[in-house]
Amino acid sequence: MPHPVSNPDPLNQPAQLDDYNLFLSDLPLQQSVANEAGTGMLTPLNHLGAELGTAGCFALGRKANLHPPQLRRYDAGGRRIDHVEFDPSWHALMQLATASRLHNGAWGDADDSGIARAARFILHAQVEAGTLCPVTMTYGAVPVLQRTLLAAGAPLASWQAALLSGQYDPSDLPASRKAGLLIGMGMTEKQGGSDVRANTTLAVADGQAGPDQAYRLHGHKWFFSVPQSDAHLVLAQASGGLSCFLLPRILPDGSRNAIRLERLKDKLGNRSNASSEVEFDGALAWLVGEEGKGGRTILEMGGHTRFDCALGSAGLMRRALSIAIYHARRRYAFGKPLVAHPIMTNVLADMALELEGITALLLRLARWREPAAPEREQALARVLTPAAKYLVCKRGAAFVAEAMEVLGGNGYIEESDLPRLYREMPVNAIWEGSGNIMALDLLRALEKEPAVPAALQAFFAPLASSHSLLRPAWAELRTLIAHPQEAQMREVAERLVYLTAAAVLLESGDSTVADAWCRGRLQTRFSQFGANIWHADTLLRRALPDF
Repeated sequence: MPHPVSNPDPLNQPAQLDDYNLFLSDLPLQQSVANEAGTGMLTPLNHLGAELGTAGCFALGRKANLHPPQLRRYDAGGRRIDHVEFDPSWHALMQLATASRLHNGAWGDADDSGIARAARFILHAQVEAGTLCPVTMTYGAVPVLQRTLLAAGAPLASWQAALLSGQYDPSDLPASRKAGLLIGMGMTEKQGGSDVRANTTLAVADGQAGPDQAYRLHGHKWFFSVPQSDAHLVLAQASGGLSCFLLPRILPDGSRNAIRLERLKDKLGNRSNASSEVEFDGALAWLVGEEGKGGRTILEMGGHTRFDCALGSAGLMRRALSIAIYHARRRYAFGKPLVAHPIMTNVLADMALELEGITALLLRLARWREPAAPEREQALARVLTPAAKYLVCKRGAAFVAEAMEVLGGNGYIEESDLPRLYREMPVNAIWEGSGNIMALDLLRALEKEPAVPAALQAFFAPLASSHSLLRPAWAELRTLIAHPQEAQMREVAERLVYLTAAAVLLESGDSTVADAWCRGRLQTRFSQFGANIWHADTLLRRALPDF
């Protein structure tokens, strides 16, 4: 008599979604790239989507989170080394990210564009988002440093080639001797948080004071991102006020700078990436720009990283939606696939619609953020960047939670990848300014930049005059921004994102998708996914091929 099988092959359990082309499976992203930049970028993005979508790459992402970084303060002889040790999977992922030039983009390759980089960022986020932290900070730092410390004849001009290379070099060498560099950021202190004017870290000139000169830093940072970076942009109080400094980890003579890692943060998500608390005991740093202009300098870097927060959230949402649709097409309940039940069809279609609008908005924003973009478009980017970070990052956690519900209990276990995506989401909403900070940034732009209201009027008015659903939505938003009030800025940010996405979809997107967006996000205020949805079948067909 045969023995019973103790663990038979599970029935009605779809296989894990691995080994698929992340770009070819994403029609909305393909169309948005083509709309904003033409078709020339599609082939390299297709190759990247195939490379990143392999089972091996997804395995690297899981392993990097299962084995988070460890801090080794001392070597065997008791010498202070403050070394952050990573699993090999982290280094493999960082090689992929830097080879893709997420860390320097067009700064390092003149043939690159912000639109193509935005698409690459969305693709990489689907595999492992922790590695995006070091590359986004480096990307934001490069243009600041190129004008100052890295300029010809400046103290750190020898760093230029490595910072603009496509190589990853984790070695503990002086920056001038490395093949590739990464730059981190340190702003937040215990007592101040987002209020960096309350910073107490002191900077004292190490000789002559002024731009490009050396200073000694004394103080701390409560959040010191990616402590293994080759250098950090930090804020400290100089005699002329809050100032920005470049703080190297390894000094030119090969010795370690006086930066003491107190501990690594034990975080909810983003666990593959290291974040730390540090003390400065006379650490050597160079002044970036002028004394007293540190807030303005660091905000330039922050504009890039804030946009990347929204891109990263969109990538996480994309992976969650792909998993949910793939599962729903293969899992049967009550005699038919989950996706065939109208109530599930509506939920998944509404999630697909959300991502369609977000994708179209972010790729258009990438175009507006190009350094060579017309002044009016740059003014639009000035308000859309904080608004997009506010809404996209905030909606991400609820989006992934809805994807979990599609899988039920299977979505709540680690093997599905969805718990990791869910834990990763809040960091993008918090880092580089939480929701209220983004709303206040939007308020400042509306109040202090005259070009912004005029640019909004020039963009929305022509479309609103010819579209019945845009017309009242623009009229309501125009009333709110005519006399902006702090208490209303969250609502303004939400309306601005919804209306801009509608305008972009109407200009260059699929007419059916645009109609569904205008009905579901302008005519009807969003409540929960699946509550109000039009053209569900079309949206689902566009969302993911049935492979």
